[in-house]
Amino acid sequence: MSSSTPAAATTALVPIVRAQLLGPQWPTLDPFLFCAHHDDAYPAGNAAFGPAVPIEDRQIGSDFSGKDGWSMYHGDTVPGFPGHPHRGFETVTLVRKGLIDHSDSLGAAARFGGGDVQWVTAGKGIVHSEMFPLLNATEPNPLELFQIWLNLPARNKMVEPHFTMLWDERIPRLVHHDAAGRATTVTVVAGALPGAPDPLSPPPESWASQPEGDVAIWTLHLEPGAQWTLPAAKGETTQRMLYFFVGDSLRVGPQDVDRHAALQVRATEDWTLTNTGPTAVECLVLQGRPIGEPVAQYGPFVMNTQAEIMQAMNDYRRTQFGGWPWAQQDPVHGTEARRFARYPGQAEEERPAEATAGA
Repeated sequence: MSSSTPAAATTALVPIVRAQLLGPQWPTLDPFLFCAHHDDAYPAGNAAFGPAVPIEDRQIGSDFSGKDGWSMYHGDTVPGFPGHPHRGFETVTLVRKGLIDHSDSLGAAARFGGGDVQWVTAGKGIVHSEMFPLLNATEPNPLELFQIWLNLPARNKMVEPHFTMLWDERIPRLVHHDAAGRATTVTVVAGALPGAPDPLSPPPESWASQPEGDVAIWTLHLEPGAQWTLPAAKGETTQRMLYFFVGDSLRVGPQDVDRHAALQVRATEDWTLTNTGPTAVECLVLQGRPIGEPVAQYGPFVMNTQAEIMQAMNDYRRTQFGGWPWAQQDPVHGTEARRFARYPGQAEEERPAEATAGA
């Protein structure tokens, strides 16, 4: 991977601290724990919302093979992740293509996709499923998403779990045209961005809700040749990752990058991003001030000590984090490609258009 710097700039401060080629899971920095990019070219679906092709040659229950461009993951019939527990952190799921069906131990349910973001605070414990129903029986069912794990500080690891939807129609965007008229579009999932409307509120106990957290989650789309200045973070100790995952080449300040990579960039400076290739460039930005606490993790549990991990396992065995109110471990929410959310304790469904009208 090239990360070259013109000779005249070698004595100046350079933006890229570290670069790493992208794999199935992307490297993260505190306060983030995990980032996965799923890009599955699912075929047409069958009557059970699974793939209408044979799957017997896959390791059903744990298929991460990417065979033929897609995986079943932990799904038996429908691809996805049947009911599983979490404690001590948050999941943020950004869907770029396709639909996801969410169900959880709070009784919440949702079908979301196409730019929507689901934000779940696991807190003291939640069980949820994330299934990828293949609703189209005659055409492919592509799915693309990011799943991001954001840590919680020790004081908030045992808060009540919380579920919220950020609908695509309400997520603010900044469209910037450079001197040549080329556009950069920044989608602001979290974290204030100068010139953009205020972001939607993250869950109340999130590190992203704490002013000192300086958390930002942005996606960038740069037209060929476009330039845009990535502004400095507010905090002196804030850390920032820039994931370059679509496009041919990108320049960050004076440094050229010609392969898709996770770039740790200096967050205390403004840096000009330039799409130096013939096709659009897309990036994901994750930034935040480090929580700076010990991290003890065992699978879906993230605490501060091994004793707390053992307690989480014992609590889950004993309580199932409130139990599972669904008839199946992998619920699917009907045949219609409609987006909705039903929050805990509510019978009424929220629809994106209604949420936008009420904003």
